[in-house]
Amino acid sequence: MNIRKILSVAVIVFGFAVSAQAQIVSQAHEVMLSDLRTPSSASGTVAFRACDECEHTVVRVTASTRYSINGKVVRFADFSKAVATASNRDDVAALVLHHLESDTVEAIDVSL
Repeated sequence: MNIRKILSVAVIVFGFAVSAQAQIVSQAHEVMLSDLRTPSSASGTVAFRACDECEHTVVRVTASTRYSINGKVVRFADFSKAVATASNRDDVAALVLHHLESDTVEAIDVSL
């Protein structure tokens, strides 16, 4: 499911190691929209389950978090409206980019 998108994000996030030691800075999570609780405000939190057996992970969003629908960056208000009206949430994929060091969300992309 959305393998091209996952691979593209992986290449961008991990890049090519410049030195012998590579440090993982961000982690991408592909989740179904039904397993994603989007933030209620641009400075709120997002919660998601990375797998069926996993506990919910709660991560903070910030003013610099990017929101996109089908790869197109949109304002937070437009993102919230589109996600709230999405139907068939079990078949809609979302990609959450989690910055590990700051424990914040860098980006959320939903494929409607």
